[in-house]
Amino acid sequence: MGAAGVGVFAGGFGAACASQPQPAVPAAGRPGDVIRIGFVTPETGSLAPYGEADGFVATAMGQFFAANPIVVGGRPHRVEIIKRDCQSDANRAADVAAGLVLDDGVHLMLVSATSDTANAVSDQCEAAGLPCVATAAPWQSWFYGRGGRPQSPFAWTHLFSWGLEDAQAVYADMWDQVATNRMAGALWPNDTDGLAWGNPDIGFPPAVAQRGYTIVDPGNYTGGSQDFSAQIAAFRTAAAEVLLGVPNPADFAAFWRQASENGYRPRIATVGRGIQFPATVEGIGQPAVNLATEVGWSPNHPFSSSLTGQSAADLAGAYTSATGRQWSQALGFAHALFEVAAAAFAAVGSVEDRKGIADAIAGMRLATVVGPLDFTAGPVRGVAKTPLVGGQWRPGTTTPYELVIVSNAQHPEIPVAGTVEPL
Repeated sequence: MGAAGVGVFAGGFGAACASQPQPAVPAAGRPGDVIRIGFVTPETGSLAPYGEADGFVATAMGQFFAANPIVVGGRPHRVEIIKRDCQSDANRAADVAAGLVLDDGVHLMLVSATSDTANAVSDQCEAAGLPCVATAAPWQSWFYGRGGRPQSPFAWTHLFSWGLEDAQAVYADMWDQVATNRMAGALWPNDTDGLAWGNPDIGFPPAVAQRGYTIVDPGNYTGGSQDFSAQIAAFRTAAAEVLLGVPNPADFAAFWRQASENGYRPRIATVGRGIQFPATVEGIGQPAVNLATEVGWSPNHPFSSSLTGQSAADLAGAYTSATGRQWSQALGFAHALFEVAAAAFAAVGSVEDRKGIADAIAGMRLATVVGPLDFTAGPVRGVAKTPLVGGQWRPGTTTPYELVIVSNAQHPEIPVAGTVEPL
């Protein structure tokens, strides 16, 4: 596969938003030489910010593979990318995944956007014996949340992402740089991520306790709630000067507004999932300044695509040029899904060799735009870790707000652009 320049990403953005195969120029192989890739994404619903860049990525990859067919078994294959909207619903995610397997005959499934989407799609693929690659979910939520056990790992489904241990280290590093009473209010939703993050054995409570912090846990709230008075009261009573949690964007926006109205303002707030996207932060406005979150990918990450040769900065620039939108973390992870897919197909002799494709992923070491992936290293079979740093939202120069990396203790190769500041 040859490397293409940045220009391959220009234009065609609107076409990718439809749930249809992306156009590809027929390759020089036989007429039936085609790779069908299923791509499940939340284009609509509460998780739509996670899928905002997926249309751009699908179009860009369709154009790239049209010019650079994947060679399988010595023959170039054209690539069809069949994208489906899961509407931010786990049941629909499972349904569209089943349709891609049974009706569309995909050879590989790709899925992103938190464990709510990734787990449902991965379960369908595991049951069907179809190779699947997921991303953008903590590996514990994806692995243990699906009933996985180290002694009995999954055979067909794989994930590249960071883990709760990485988020714990990043959050604690940012907390330690702000003077607080070390009381941390926990905003856990009653979903797979919330249950994993708040788990007393593998979640945040035991890890932060070792660092001298006490968790104030008022219990898991129901997603979509519009009343956070009980949580705010518990945090105020405990004088929790640290806030952490993993609400979705809409839930956090409602919570933060109500917290301000009720006089609760921690010294530092580290929020997973809920404030990772520029649109969410812009909706909150000025009260979002110095909110902190984990950063799995940014234009400043010193990594490049194994497919296009683009740097992280090049990819972010191409996205903004094509869409007029600010980059988001999900962009890099969506692009890297196709890097893994291309490498897996190039390693087998036939697109119908499902086991060969799955084995190729399980044994893969690949340098991607989100960092080096090593599926052989664990922490469990089928999982490759990605680097994680911490950032805070600040007023932007060319955009209303920008995510500035302020903590890189675990990955000094990723440069910081500021220091941790209290709210």
